[in-house]
Amino acid sequence: MEMGKKTSDEALVVCSDKSTGVGMTVWDLENGDQLLHIPTCAAAPHGLLCLRNEFLVASQCNRHGSLGGGSIFFWPLNKPQSPLRSYTMEAIGPLSCTKDGIYIAGGASSGNAYLWEVANGRLLRTWRAHHKSLKCLVFSDDDSLLICGSADGIISVWSLISLLDVEDTGSSPPLLHYSSEHGSSITGLVTMSASARCICVSSSLDGTCKVWDLVSGRLLQTQVYSTSITAVALQPVKQLLFSGSVDGKIFINELDLSPVEDPLVTNEDQASVLKGHNGSITAMTFSRLGLISASEDFTFCLWDTINQVIVRRFHHKKGAVTNMVVIKQSTLLPISNHQRVANQFRVSLLQKYPHSSNSGKGMVTFHSLSACLNKQTSSNFQGNNLLDRIIFDSERELTPAMMQMKLEKSIDDRMWVTSMTKHVMEMNKHLQSRLLDLMQSRLLCPCEGDSFPKKKRQKLQTESLGPEEEQS
Repeated sequence: MEMGKKTSDEALVVCSDKSTGVGMTVWDLENGDQLLHIPTCAAAPHGLLCLRNEFLVASQCNRHGSLGGGSIFFWPLNKPQSPLRSYTMEAIGPLSCTKDGIYIAGGASSGNAYLWEVANGRLLRTWRAHHKSLKCLVFSDDDSLLICGSADGIISVWSLISLLDVEDTGSSPPLLHYSSEHGSSITGLVTMSASARCICVSSSLDGTCKVWDLVSGRLLQTQVYSTSITAVALQPVKQLLFSGSVDGKIFINELDLSPVEDPLVTNEDQASVLKGHNGSITAMTFSRLGLISASEDFTFCLWDTINQVIVRRFHHKKGAVTNMVVIKQSTLLPISNHQRVANQFRVSLLQKYPHSSNSGKGMVTFHSLSACLNKQTSSNFQGNNLLDRIIFDSERELTPAMMQMKLEKSIDDRMWVTSMTKHVMEMNKHLQSRLLDLMQSRLLCPCEGDSFPKKKRQKLQTESLGPEEEQS
């Protein structure tokens, strides 16, 4: 993109995984000013996200030698205060959330995956997703799929609908796709929508990036490099792939998403190269101003990718940046009480252990509860079951305040059920639409029929793991 005089409302949040004392820093991308510092944060790689432009969420690295579970912190962007601290059964690494902020998924070094509902904190499902440590985790562009990558190079894909099947939470959810094409640890997963297809790009320490069609499970393209790839980013408009390497270079390749008999294989000789870092690339993301890359050289850079030059270099003296999230600067401003009511969004402590289904428990709204009770503490964050406990303690007193709280809880329960039903129906529409598009594509493209030898195809294996594989 052409760099010139622009007015941007964007800010960049960065953090390291080295020490909780480093914390998070928010930077103005346009003038390089430091806007805000949030203490006590050390997030694992891929462990920082922005929830609904209202909260920063980070999985916390355990201190060296520490035992026990992990923790996930929530910070409200428009009201500086202590974070909401949720404690998990084990240390969580990568995090991902749906665009509407309803669900958060996390992965652990044990290979276990977790899915929470944000509004009431319920742990909806925990399952063994991989045999090795989970390194990356991301929802598809339409939020219908959850894609996970592990240290052994395996990529697994689940349908979100299957993960939300409350009648089957006791068993492992069925896999939609899985792949063992990579020969080493997965270092990045990014998704995009292109025409009628849902695309995922994976990067690995084996020196390749692979482009997948998530609907058909087909491998479309493989980029081969002479060095390990440690980070990946997509520019969806121009369909450009940016691959950061262990030697500090960033390769730029065009994506070719056209249907072919065999997946394309290209090498780094066909790529443009950005050079400006002296250490391994640790993270990359895009803002309206351009590509942003971070490195182990304790810097992160804003790039003009057309002229292949660095527009601005930021120095992070407290350690290498391992996570970056672009947010709007306007989200850092305090909001009025009227806006709070209009933009009401519920966040609760995430449950450490799965519990029996009860839609009313743990659902706490930031504004109405504090307005009803004068004895509340100054913190807006409340733990699970607080509202139920208050109602129980007040049942002997048939006061208007108690009746109002019971009415609000009943309304909350009904809204939750309505929201869940609507969300599942929308995901079902997406899946039906993509299935029809896939069938139409196969009818119009006989070249993808059964006439090609099977040995020339490289597909994601669509069958579920067998019992003997699950026990290994």
